[in-house]
Amino acid sequence: MSSRFTPYRLSRWAPWLPSTLALVALVAPLVALARGGGGEHYTRPSSDSGDDGGGIPFWIIYEVIGLVFRYPKVMLPLLAIGGVGYWFYKRNLHPDATTRRALDQREAEQRTQVSHRDVPGWVNALKLKDPAFELQPVLDKSRWLFLELQKAWFQRDMTPVRPFLSDATWQRFNVQLKLLEAQGVRDAITDIEVLDIQLIGLAQTAWFDSIQLRVQARMRDTDVPASFTDAQATDMARKALPESFTEVWTFVRKPGAQTRAGADLFQGKCPNCGAPFAGGAANTCEYCNAVVNSGNYDWTLSEITQGVEHVRHHKTVDGLLPAREVDPALNLEILEDRASLLFWKWVDAQSRGDAKTLSKVANTEAVQRLGSELEDLHRKGRRRVFLECAVGAVDVRALQVAPQGYDVAHVEIRWSARMGVGPLNERPPTLPTVPQRFVFSLVRRHGARTNAANGMSTDRCPQCNATLTDSAATTCDFCGTQLGSGERDWVLASALPYEAWNVEQDQRYQANVLRKAVATEQSRNKGPVPGADMAMDVQERQRLLYMMAAIAAADGEVSSSERKMLKLCSERWGVEWANVEMALGAGSQLFERLVPRGTPEAELFLRNIVEIAMADGRIDRKERRMLETAAAHLGMQERLTAMLGERG
Repeated sequence: MSSRFTPYRLSRWAPWLPSTLALVALVAPLVALARGGGGEHYTRPSSDSGDDGGGIPFWIIYEVIGLVFRYPKVMLPLLAIGGVGYWFYKRNLHPDATTRRALDQREAEQRTQVSHRDVPGWVNALKLKDPAFELQPVLDKSRWLFLELQKAWFQRDMTPVRPFLSDATWQRFNVQLKLLEAQGVRDAITDIEVLDIQLIGLAQTAWFDSIQLRVQARMRDTDVPASFTDAQATDMARKALPESFTEVWTFVRKPGAQTRAGADLFQGKCPNCGAPFAGGAANTCEYCNAVVNSGNYDWTLSEITQGVEHVRHHKTVDGLLPAREVDPALNLEILEDRASLLFWKWVDAQSRGDAKTLSKVANTEAVQRLGSELEDLHRKGRRRVFLECAVGAVDVRALQVAPQGYDVAHVEIRWSARMGVGPLNERPPTLPTVPQRFVFSLVRRHGARTNAANGMSTDRCPQCNATLTDSAATTCDFCGTQLGSGERDWVLASALPYEAWNVEQDQRYQANVLRKAVATEQSRNKGPVPGADMAMDVQERQRLLYMMAAIAAADGEVSSSERKMLKLCSERWGVEWANVEMALGAGSQLFERLVPRGTPEAELFLRNIVEIAMADGRIDRKERRMLETAAAHLGMQERLTAMLGERG
């Protein structure tokens, strides 16, 4: 008998055909969700998350499987058609990863383009102080270092490249490897090529010369289980498509340092005395005691920035000149490297669930505060999770001099992570990547001086110069010097979300800081800045919108009108709606803390949203409804009326 599907047979299935198609539509996402993502190369959240963040009920899956066994000739074609249809739907609804990477790569190229006339001028400026300096050898060494760094990353041991990295950069890689391990994966890479490497910037201060190199490369990159051997990981990486990317590497060197051709770290020699350098955890030459990764003798890699995040600017810092009157060697390069180091130690301590690992670099109050938070989570059977954590920018915002006590450095850190709270001893939950904006406040006894001799090696005892360990002791493990007090070096006093930090500052002082920050942004962009507080870049708009979504979800069920308002914001602010949906599903766990209702933090948060809405000079009816919805969640209805009245 023919197996052809006749109209008569079709009529037999007609009563339940609509419900079958509905089941197919529900089951189709299972195919899409089967593909895992994440890892160190992860850049943007997937758009495959459902509205409610839940899975498909088991009874539906059971019914579909039963129908497949009972009516295979009907169900199998329907499932195939449904799966293909769903794939095309998702592909057309949101650009795929390949499209996003192409757009990112194009933006990176635009951000890192420089005039060929600039390069000779930068080289000549360096030659004035170092006649032996030549650009090509520096590019060749950087190409070699790039390949060696990828090799060390793949093998999960950064020791071979440690002498070339600042302490903060070294800490960054090691913490990221630990986060991957906690996720149960490793990054598998192969077929690594450096396509081009060029000088794209030079900054010179009294303390450091900084060169920026654009590295354009290509590799095959994927995630594999952490248990895979190097050979297994390489085999899996070969199956991945090659991806091109652009990074900006910043190297720093003390002004006056001289090029020593054939006698530097690349030849296995101390860059100061030329003696053989065997490496070691101390990064110190055994003959002359020079700290080889300090930047005092040769170029040290201090920062790696993705091309799409690269920004050229010269910043001004409120309070820097008065602080230098007390500490003439105080400079932003070392201070920001120290802050970056503390950030990665802060992330590591929370990932481990042990605040005491910060005891050498944070004061007692900061350690106790974080310890109480972690202990409270542990009692509830929960832990903090940081996955695919990356830093976008580290900038000193202000310095406060206190002659009778401790000076304070406020350092803004823009970062992102798949961050949240998950159960103990279980695989971390799936979370979207969310931009974060924190201010780290560092304190140091007034009158203490910057140790310029150590340069970019910022993870050392100020007394004996030994490398610090992660033990719980508050003293140096080698000489017993008290470390966490801030008597000799900058230590962490607090790490607060931007809004929480802002409201703690004196309003007059803060207005002065923000006024100068806006002036800097206007100068950088050669035009007006939307918003009185800051230039609202894409990452900041993302952060504010995700926060709005988290606040809406924290109140309970998100109404259809609230979804419409959030979608309006996503369209007008240039934030992908699928990612906002993920933020709705994750709720309050996306952020360290949500903005409390009716507080000065809530007022500042609402004011920033109003500033974005006013970017085009007016607020239309839809924007007003969006602001009213946000104000209701924040307990700021009356303040919203006043804010809109201030703007006419």
